[in-house]
Amino acid sequence: MCLLGLLVLLFPLLCTSNPKDTFIRSRAAYYGSPDCSRTPEGACGFGEYGRTVNQGNVAGVAGLYRNGSGCGACYQVRCTNQQYCSDDGVNIVATDYGEGDGTDFILSRRAYSKLARPNLAFKLFACSAVDVQYKRISCRYSGNNLMYKVNEHSRYPSYLSILILYAGGQNDITAEDSKQWKPMSREFGAVWDMENPPKGSIHLKLQLSGSAGVNWVQNKNAIPDYWKAGVVYDSTIQLT
Repeated sequence: MCLLGLLVLLFPLLCTSNPKDTFIRSRAAYYGSPDCSRTPEGACGFGEYGRTVNQGNVAGVAGLYRNGSGCGACYQVRCTNQQYCSDDGVNIVATDYGEGDGTDFILSRRAYSKLARPNLAFKLFACSAVDVQYKRISCRYSGNNLMYKVNEHSRYPSYLSILILYAGGQNDITAEDSKQWKPMSREFGAVWDMENPPKGSIHLKLQLSGSAGVNWVQNKNAIPDYWKAGVVYDSTIQLT
């Protein structure tokens, strides 16, 4: 028997309601601790991946978190002080929830330093927060397919919890009901779970919805029967 997990990927209004090159004004701060540690797993559930993905150029987000559907979204962020800030800023991945004083982003120290012109990062670190502009961009993970990690707190065979990694493009992941496919529920952040999954290999079906309409994608590589907690499985899918 095959488990029928349903995940739905929707292009958010943030990406479709604004012109491609429109930046939104906000503010950004940075994590005080060098390793960006907040909670053991972070609000997205990414763990160590949430600190190291994208060469450590990551951020916690507040309003953009959107109850977890914003986990894994990518943004171009640039500060607006022409004297100290670089023109392009930094491309970040949202990997946690983080609130500040009127900020949309709490950047890792590595990402925050890249907002600055060469040798001027110390000027920005002297500020508790800076004015920025940002826009949603496609995530690009060269050489990485979308991956499913079976979380360590999964309990074979009665409880399955998976974490979605390397979700490319401009996609938000949500849950949807279906007559043929059994939906998984969002546990929190980018983590999805299911009680009492059927025995057998596990296929996940993805629905991509955007301006081009709705397309269904199903991975060829199933999560195998006798899956193991802590193991990462390759979906063979590259989202763009």
